[in-house]
Amino acid sequence: MLFDAVGPKARRRIAVLTVLSILLTLGLVALAYAQFYQSGQLAPSKWAEFYQKTTWSYLLKAFGNTALAAAGAGAIALPLGLFLALGRLSRAAWLRWPCTAVIEVLRSVPLLLIIYIFVSGLPPYGINPDVFFKLVIPIGVCSGATIAEVFRAGILALPKGQTEAAIAVGLTPAQAFRLVVFPQAVRIVFPALIAQVVILLKDTTLGYVVSYGELQQSSKVLVASTGHLVQTYLIITVIYIGMNVLISNVASAVDRRMAGRRAGSVTPKAGGQDATDRQLSTIA
Repeated sequence: MLFDAVGPKARRRIAVLTVLSILLTLGLVALAYAQFYQSGQLAPSKWAEFYQKTTWSYLLKAFGNTALAAAGAGAIALPLGLFLALGRLSRAAWLRWPCTAVIEVLRSVPLLLIIYIFVSGLPPYGINPDVFFKLVIPIGVCSGATIAEVFRAGILALPKGQTEAAIAVGLTPAQAFRLVVFPQAVRIVFPALIAQVVILLKDTTLGYVVSYGELQQSSKVLVASTGHLVQTYLIITVIYIGMNVLISNVASAVDRRMAGRRAGSVTPKAGGQDATDRQLSTIA
């Protein structure tokens, strides 16, 4: 959607750059392995804690806390983002301008600052939520502003003829948005939404500010008790990578399923009728 298909020269350049990137990555991994080996960080005694069941029980609990915080932030961010996007696209100035202001302010203010507001700024005024919400609400609110722009971009990417054609076949503007515009916008922005979920997951590492027991905070406690910094953070890094890969695979599976449903729901018709007309005729 952003650029034309690459030609033979561009494909060769991409292939060469890909090979060089892989070689560079392997070289860096080999260098890191050599450094760890020479310094004795790969000695079995340094990894003894990770052969114990209690250590993995502790990390499993931290993993659950991280997943719960990310899910809670997502539950706030998605509906908030949709509301702000619709508000910013509204024709009513009394709704459009406040939503625009909220989006721009939340996108400009650092997330860490908002967390500090919940930690230190609100309790003196009698607003002192649980540690979990001190982390989840700021992440969800800030991510909601970003998701609002993602939704808005997807809605604006659709031609105006989509809405006009839906109204022409008898749908109200609200029905046209709900049945025609919004489903297509979601399909367009689905990869960006999944990328935002990954960002949500990484934002939970700020849990140390509120002493929430997510993976990053738990790894700090583990390092303090064992003194094995390299080993602990290598394990935590692998866990984070595994979580991101899992999210990406689930997203790819959902995307393929959605694509299969779209292909199965559209029946070709004679006369060169385009995809929009077929979809609208199905809805009507």
